Amino acid sequence: MSNSMVKALQGDKPLIGSWCAIANSLTAEITARSGFDFIVIDMQHGLLDYQDTVSMMQAMDVSTTPPVVRVPWNDTAMIGKVLDAGAMTVIVPMINTVEDVKAAVAACRYAPEGVRSFGPMRAMLSEGADYPLRANKEISLFAMIETQEALDNVEAIAAVPGVAGLFLGPFDLSLSLGLAPGNNDGEQVFDEALQRVLKAAKANNLSTGILANEALAVQRVQQGFDFVVMSTDFMTLAGGLQMNLAKVRTELDGDAAASSQGGGYGA
Repeated sequence: MSNSMVKALQGDKPLIGSWCAIANSLTAEITARSGFDFIVIDMQHGLLDYQDTVSMMQAMDVSTTPPVVRVPWNDTAMIGKVLDAGAMTVIVPMINTVEDVKAAVAACRYAPEGVRSFGPMRAMLSEGADYPLRANKEISLFAMIETQEALDNVEAIAAVPGVAGLFLGPFDLSLSLGLAPGNNDGEQVFDEALQRVLKAAKANNLSTGILANEALAVQRVQQGFDFVVMSTDFMTLAGGLQMNLAKVRTELDGDAAASSQGGGYGA
């Protein structure tokens, strides 16, 4: 069965995913076993390299959750390498122009439709012997819209054949719009940017995704996004540790206070 997200996105329900930035196959396996609809392996800002990415995809094979790889840049060689490693869905950052997205599409396609070199190494193992016959049709490319330039060109970018969807990066987009990095809901320029991306995607029958969090995930779905990242391994680990530590310390402080009033240890 293909690990492409295309089939999953054809369903009626939005997809809820997670994000792996820690270079660890066990963390990837735990995330894959957690029931998410997809998982993004982040090679751009994540603390991992190519071999880490391969190992994490292997670890994710314990589930049917499709791994998505965000490559470091719009680089033909790197896109080809992650596809050869078995990725069926890639997110390409900093797509600003029609020329940018056409280059990314070509990098995902074998000739005569593109410029991808043949050598699907692990992809033949994970996807089956007929992979070369299916690859051009089943590989999903999501173009990141995260700058003012990309927003200015989003209608033309969305119309390029071979694009499966648009993935909105709220932090870089906010910076480009003159805002603080983050989710700037309520700021008119930010709200209008989200709606423009959604409208451009809908006009071209494309899917739309966005990086969010557990507090914003439902809102993003209600706004019209088809696939939403609600957590990252880094923030989940940090937040969980901090919450559990605070709980224990609060209980200890309560016991200490009770003891000082004659109702605690040894009273």
